[in-house]
Amino acid sequence: MTSTVQASVKPKAPGSHLGLAILALAMGGFGIGVTEFAMMGLLKEVELGLNISTPEAGHLISAYALGVVIGAPVLAAVGAKLPRKYLALGLMLFFSIANLTSFIAPDYGSMLVSRFAAGLPHGAFFGVAAVIAASLVAPTKRGWAISMVMAGLTVSNVIGVPFATWLGQTFGWRLLFVLVGALGLVTLALIWRFVPFQQAHADASIRRELGALKRAQVWLAIMIGIIGFGGFFATYTYIAHTMTSVAGIPAAWLPLVVALYGLGMVAGNIVGGRIADKSVMGTIYRVLPGIAVALVVYAIAVHWPWSAFVMVFVVGATGSMLVPALQTRLLDASPDAPSLASSLNHAALNVANALGAFLGGLVIAWGWGYVAPALVGAVLAVLGLGVAALSGLLERKRPLAP
Repeated sequence: MTSTVQASVKPKAPGSHLGLAILALAMGGFGIGVTEFAMMGLLKEVELGLNISTPEAGHLISAYALGVVIGAPVLAAVGAKLPRKYLALGLMLFFSIANLTSFIAPDYGSMLVSRFAAGLPHGAFFGVAAVIAASLVAPTKRGWAISMVMAGLTVSNVIGVPFATWLGQTFGWRLLFVLVGALGLVTLALIWRFVPFQQAHADASIRRELGALKRAQVWLAIMIGIIGFGGFFATYTYIAHTMTSVAGIPAAWLPLVVALYGLGMVAGNIVGGRIADKSVMGTIYRVLPGIAVALVVYAIAVHWPWSAFVMVFVVGATGSMLVPALQTRLLDASPDAPSLASSLNHAALNVANALGAFLGGLVIAWGWGYVAPALVGAVLAVLGLGVAALSGLLERKRPLAP
């Protein structure tokens, strides 16, 4: 299906320049991934540094996620009339400044505000980056292009997050924000140099972008992400407790566990992009049951260390296979408001993060054990498949506009 994203812009980054343009956008995803996930590994240091409790430190992560959910639709809509390259540059500049502000935040209140601010450009940047990447390639390669942009986020979990965690533990947790700010500035330079200029759509406006919210298929795609991907976060949130308390893995091995999860995410993202190019809804129909099966097997295999290691990789891979297809589905569902529709995917995934963590914590509090979140995740994946089936049924009755 050729959308307005393709119709309005001719590819301008052939050959090696295409790869460098996508690398520039992926670098932004790398920095975003570092600031989002490294905070989880530095919570104890943050608690001591700010003299706050563990729940208060957790609120800093929640503030970032809230910023993503609010900022994704608002900034994408407000920036609708800007050329996409300039919008990407502005969002990354905002992101860099917000993280550097976190470095100098003197107390808990100002840190809470700065983390919220740092989250605001997250979803909108990924949204416009996905639209730019999709516009630079043939329609049959959009899933691949989007997955390459998302690769920055997944690779950050393998390289950036472990390094940032080590840096923060060794030399001070505030250096995390200096590192992320520097990554943001490098991204700015790369985007300026390698991403081609594209005029904004002639009819672009805030009203046109917000029109995407009137479409049932957009909301169904968002719900697939929130519900179907919630199981991924229900498992990931409590992985440290599960590995040490159930699998009996020493705490010193947890960096290896996180790296395996990250490697699985990288592999799943690449494979997911390839198969999404063949069939977007077909990918969603196949991946969601795969997530459910993987989480059930994980709940059994996690009782033994070596099978736990294997399933950590598998769960990371199956979950990440879903993201490129969801991103492409939102572009297809709203071709005349691509930036907003695409950014909503990341808002949905952050709601999924909150939902999965909440439900996983609930069953643990009920005394069901640390494997219970994975089983909750399997149920969520099946429910997400039900939403996808409803979306497909409605599409057969009313096909998406070309």
